[in-house]
Amino acid sequence: MEFDFLPKLPKSDLDDRSFKDLVDECILRIPRYCPEWTNFNPGDPGITLVELFAWMTEQMLQRFNQVPRRNYVAFLELLGIRLHPPAPAQADITFYLTTALPSTYQIPGGIEVTTERMEDGEAIAFSTDRALTIARPVVSHFLTAETVEIIPGVMRDRFTNLWTQHDDGHWEGREQPIFSERPQPGNCFYIGFDPTQPIEGNVIALTVGGEAATSTGINPDHPPLRWEAWNGQKWQPALLNDTDDSTRGFSFSGTAQPSAVQAADIVLHLPQQFPIEYFATYQGRWIRCVYTLPENSNIGSRQSGYSSSPQIMKLAVRSIGGTVNASQCKLIRDELIGESDGTPGQNFSIQGVPILPRQEGEHLLVIPPHGLPQIWQEVNDFADSTVEDRHYTIDSQTGLLQFGPLIREPAQLKENVQLRARVQLGGEAAIALMEDAMTERQYGAVPARGAMLRMVAYRTGGGQKGNVQRHTLRTLKSAVPYVARATNHAAARNGADAESLDDAVIRVPRMLRTRDRAVTPEDFEALTLQGARGAIARVLCPSQQSKEHPGRVELLIVPQANREGIDRGEGIDPAQLMILPQLKEQVLEYLDERRLLGIQVQLSEPEYVGVAVQTEVGLEPEYNHPQAQQEILRSLRVALYRFLNPLTGGAQGTGWAFGSAVYPSDIITLIQRTTGVRYLGAVLLFELRRQENGWVRSLSTEGIVNPGANGLICSWADAQLRSGHAISLIN
Repeated sequence: MEFDFLPKLPKSDLDDRSFKDLVDECILRIPRYCPEWTNFNPGDPGITLVELFAWMTEQMLQRFNQVPRRNYVAFLELLGIRLHPPAPAQADITFYLTTALPSTYQIPGGIEVTTERMEDGEAIAFSTDRALTIARPVVSHFLTAETVEIIPGVMRDRFTNLWTQHDDGHWEGREQPIFSERPQPGNCFYIGFDPTQPIEGNVIALTVGGEAATSTGINPDHPPLRWEAWNGQKWQPALLNDTDDSTRGFSFSGTAQPSAVQAADIVLHLPQQFPIEYFATYQGRWIRCVYTLPENSNIGSRQSGYSSSPQIMKLAVRSIGGTVNASQCKLIRDELIGESDGTPGQNFSIQGVPILPRQEGEHLLVIPPHGLPQIWQEVNDFADSTVEDRHYTIDSQTGLLQFGPLIREPAQLKENVQLRARVQLGGEAAIALMEDAMTERQYGAVPARGAMLRMVAYRTGGGQKGNVQRHTLRTLKSAVPYVARATNHAAARNGADAESLDDAVIRVPRMLRTRDRAVTPEDFEALTLQGARGAIARVLCPSQQSKEHPGRVELLIVPQANREGIDRGEGIDPAQLMILPQLKEQVLEYLDERRLLGIQVQLSEPEYVGVAVQTEVGLEPEYNHPQAQQEILRSLRVALYRFLNPLTGGAQGTGWAFGSAVYPSDIITLIQRTTGVRYLGAVLLFELRRQENGWVRSLSTEGIVNPGANGLICSWADAQLRSGHAISLIN
């Protein structure tokens, strides 16, 4: 097999004879060895045999003139190259309790949640990475502000001398407006929680009391409100769906009779990073509710905003669940892998493969026949191991565990050392050197004969199959007290298959060039991919940033994502391409050991710009059948989602290029390659850009969609945003 992607250097053939040369040479030898043979025509049976053996010899010479793939793999082994194991997908799993508990409750780590088992394969299991603490939240502050700010400055306390806190923690008092007398977009109110309660990642039910069926002038089905929580760096959304707001925008419509006081819940999902913060002179963990522009009001919609500020008379809160990180893996504990025979270089096989990178507490335990158990340390190789070091290596792909070898020096090398010693030193020094030259060297210790080898714990799993869709992780493998159900509200991300040999061949030149040091932009890109272990699909280090921000390196990251949505005609939602905190921490930790002193590394996502195509196509007469027409329309939509994609898009199918614009001619060329398409109408491009309040769809006035210098084109189907591709037939 030839590696077409490697550079082509001039090569000299070890034997340059061709098929014709071989045939001519054989014919020249016929008169000497067989003079009675006089017919040299191609139809002669003897000449046919000569040509056959010449062809076979030519094939062997071609193989002889090449370095086989096996030799190239041997070169990689000499460099110590190991294939990267699969990367496990990451997901946030939310556990919901059967009821609110009166005290703090902890769900232990390692809880397995799986997908439903399908006929064509096994269920995919995820294990929680840590314990989840569900605390008892307490409201400590209720503040209002006229304008929305990242860090609020001027706020008004609505509790002081107005409301009373009861023994169960809830507040109650006379009516308090949450916005100004004449509400304006940007009015907001803040709720601070007691900082002593560890409510990071908790799901809370905020109970709000007010007058039922209050006329506020809004559409209660889509209230113009935005619930957010402060994660230490920014305000992130905390309300998953409008239906989680049972107050219906504080109108309480449909919950009770008019003029009656009614309380309703707002279910909020707090971030897992939920730090204590000082806002003005108030300390706590913070959420806020912001009055936003009514939906579609910027295009002349009749929907209106608040005509008057809602009034509330009660605030209470309780925890009803929590969210925790989980990885696609299966934890295996206390596996007996064999018994040592005391010989150097022995190896054993671990049953569960592939093996994920080891974490704290995942190691080998050696139990000698008459001694205490010993914890041994895993290393990448035995280059620095001495005979006293309790080291071992593990091949994550095959599960092969190996101990250090015993290296014996060749006899010829020993003789040369002894000869030089006699000539140069002589006497006792020569004898000492000869004895040292004849000493065999053991790299790493060897378990004693009869010692039992036991893996305390390890994890197996990983791969792109772990990038499951949202709301698919719902089955608890074991019952957890007080937990009613579990689910993942977002799709799993960052799962990647094991590295192939071809991928390793491409990686090695980058590794030799960087020498494990990040200096140039190309070095940072190569080491970022290497440190992510397959969880990152693409990375870009913009070249112009060095002048704008000296001493800072910004890396634009495109993580791996589930690509099944492309074949279903749905595309890949940009939400699946966000960087998870675990992946960011892993890459930054890897680069921190290899960057230059004083360089700051910043990881961020590129600016994703959505493209929605609207056009009409005419089909060939032979495809004038409803089933054939629908199949062609579906294939066109799938082709567009695949083409306008950060992972599979572009002409090469390796992802849309950073900063590359979309032209109507690109779409025309793509559609015309589809079988059955005869002609097409005008091509309209709509662009979707992320704004503060969400995505905004607009018609491209210039006829092209330009994502900017470092932006990326993407496309996905969302009925509410109208981000999907609209293709209709021309009769």
